[in-house]
Amino acid sequence: MALLTAAYRLIFTDLVTDQLLDVLPATQLEFDDWIGKTGQLSAQIALPDPQTAARARSATIPARTAVWVERDREIWWGGIIWQRTPTAASRNEPMTLALQAATFDSYLARRELDSPLPAFAQADQLTIAQALLDRAQEGPGADIGLAAVGDATSGVLRHRTYEWHDLPRYLDLLDQLSRVENGFEWRARGRRDESGRRVRELFLGYPRIRSAYTEIVLDHPGPVLQYKLPEDATGKATHWTSRGATPTPKGDETTYPLISQPPPLLTAIEDGWPRLDGSSDHPTVEHTATLDEHARHDLADAWNTDPIPEVTVQLDTTPITPAMLGATVRLRIHDAWHPDGASLHYRLVGMAVTPPDRATPESARLYLNAV
Repeated sequence: MALLTAAYRLIFTDLVTDQLLDVLPATQLEFDDWIGKTGQLSAQIALPDPQTAARARSATIPARTAVWVERDREIWWGGIIWQRTPTAASRNEPMTLALQAATFDSYLARRELDSPLPAFAQADQLTIAQALLDRAQEGPGADIGLAAVGDATSGVLRHRTYEWHDLPRYLDLLDQLSRVENGFEWRARGRRDESGRRVRELFLGYPRIRSAYTEIVLDHPGPVLQYKLPEDATGKATHWTSRGATPTPKGDETTYPLISQPPPLLTAIEDGWPRLDGSSDHPTVEHTATLDEHARHDLADAWNTDPIPEVTVQLDTTPITPAMLGATVRLRIHDAWHPDGASLHYRLVGMAVTPPDRATPESARLYLNAV
């Protein structure tokens, strides 16, 4: 039961220099971490006296402050404070400071492409991703030390031209680049390196982010406190159409968006599925080949991706850490829905942690995807 007493604290540093500002305890702390999605953090800091309030006020300035979650001296999460709200309650209760933060990739959502970027011709898609990250951190005040790590190349070559006049956000460009046929995965993470230095990383993986950990086996009944395995066909599709950019009209002519032509899933129809249509818009895509890549990815995603299964575990009996994102999970179930037992294989793609408090033990919600 030792892990029930795991100690959590928040470390606050300057976003640009990583200079230590303060270390403060937190209550109502919750944070999550994802592959291909921005993680979130919420917490409250008690302000029982003016001295503590002064410390918190100077150490939590939104958009200027990095926050790190330390669990038993190990960093489990890192990101940027974007919102804070001091709140005064009744006279008998101390003030509190509510914080909202997001993982370091959220900085890329606050940076816009506002100057020309050289066109990429037959460039590796991970090289393009690294170039976008480098450009986002060019110029005074822009470098927050977010470094690309993981796979350097994928062997998949792309043509990409980015128009800066529309002021696209770098996170959107990265996400669009990854979400095509034969794309890649990304994940922002904060950790300590071998020397103990805090580092911010954008991890790139092709075709997927891999974990060094072996298969995680979870049992219900057992360490799994609760599970949800939703099935939802409302977004399923066997046929797909993607719309691209609309050419500039010449004179009085009428122009229409570029239309993709991906092959339908005829095997699904042959297996007895009804025709199910889906569509997507990619208004900046001007080349048919690129639009077809998006369409094939979108169709495969619509056909194969079910709602994300969710498993809740108690961390004293299941020592899972954020470093395990990307690992394989084998979920063994024996209950009324699976009376003969089931052994289901998934991949760990997200994790939300709730530290222990007086009433409940430390727990984690694990978000899974098909292997």
